[in-house]
Amino acid sequence: MIITLHFNAKQWQADLSQPLDISIPLKEGELNPTCYYADPVKFDTIEMGNFIGSVQRGGSVNYQKISFTPHGNGTHTECYGHLVADPKATLNSLLNIFHFITEVISLRPHFLDNGDALITLESLKQKIKHPTAKALVIRTLPNDDSKKTRQYSGTNPPYLEAALTQHLAEKSIEHLLLDLPSVDREVDGGALSAHKAFWNLDGIVRKHCTITELIYVPEHIPDGLYLLNLQITSLEIDASPSKPVLYKLTEFLP
Repeated sequence: MIITLHFNAKQWQADLSQPLDISIPLKEGELNPTCYYADPVKFDTIEMGNFIGSVQRGGSVNYQKISFTPHGNGTHTECYGHLVADPKATLNSLLNIFHFITEVISLRPHFLDNGDALITLESLKQKIKHPTAKALVIRTLPNDDSKKTRQYSGTNPPYLEAALTQHLAEKSIEHLLLDLPSVDREVDGGALSAHKAFWNLDGIVRKHCTITELIYVPEHIPDGLYLLNLQITSLEIDASPSKPVLYKLTEFLP
């Protein structure tokens, strides 16, 4: 299960039998990270006549309807269609490569005079070591597993400086993953400046690029270089629940 990759004129190896899942599984109810006042995830048992879609309740099979909000419940990946009116700008049609060299970095927010917690470009430049990787995973500090169930609505959580996402666009980083509900401030009057800078909406739009929010990177995953497998559902919409999986890369010396 060992594969060899070439990156930055070096050879690297990844063990595909050792996945590191950085998604947060969705559960029924309120024990999921939630933002922007999304309703809790709901699993409904289908009942029709004498049929009950629950083995526990005596049915022959389990058969359920699931209700959730991709942008508001759990780990999700979004495309530039999040900000435009084009119905053809769907994640499923735009994301057609699923493996990327990625760097994981840990950043601590800088607190502004108004109390906002901002992830700055300066802090990123101090930590990033592989700027030619196609994807970047940002773990914010402090980091603990309360992120798996945190209720973010109305709390003004940390967000990214627009200069940071503009820098990523300039460096051709195509896929940004972070453990926050949004790259932008919770309430910003619709400016969405970090989103717009990352996708370069005022210029040649980076249509193939994605932002993944509400991941969780446990402490046992150190900063460093990884192979990322970014898995999504085949929904023709701007965002999808997603399952980003990392594989540690180690330099291979033949």
